[in-house]
Amino acid sequence: MGAAKSHFAGPLSRRRGALLLPPIVLDRGSARALYEQLCAQLGEAIARAGQPNARLPSTRLLARMLGVSRNTVVLAYEELISRGLIEARHGSGMIVVAPGTNTSGSFDARRLLREAQYPSRTLAVADPDGTTVLLVY
Repeated sequence: MGAAKSHFAGPLSRRRGALLLPPIVLDRGSARALYEQLCAQLGEAIARAGQPNARLPSTRLLARMLGVSRNTVVLAYEELISRGLIEARHGSGMIVVAPGTNTSGSFDARRLLREAQYPSRTLAVADPDGTTVLLVY
């Protein structure tokens, strides 16, 4: 068999463009959750750098670099998205948003429910007492 390949041997990212990767220090002994620490540090770095359209590392890459669960990074990214600091672009990853840019556009409740896949189906059934019961499945 050939020599074992290491995932760490290659470059961090093969894509072109600015990659925002600030120094991040997580305190595992802190009462504050790791994702909150990560979110705060990334938020500060985004505000300091002021680089709109800069890319953030993928969730898998950042989790591996920091030695944390991917869920920790996903939660931090979702919090930054909700604050309007970054946006997820399909096929491009997480991108820093220019200050004052409204990424959400107009609010569309139908689109939101459709993307959340809620509810997939609703069935109304009357029980023996005549009360309507809604089954969501």
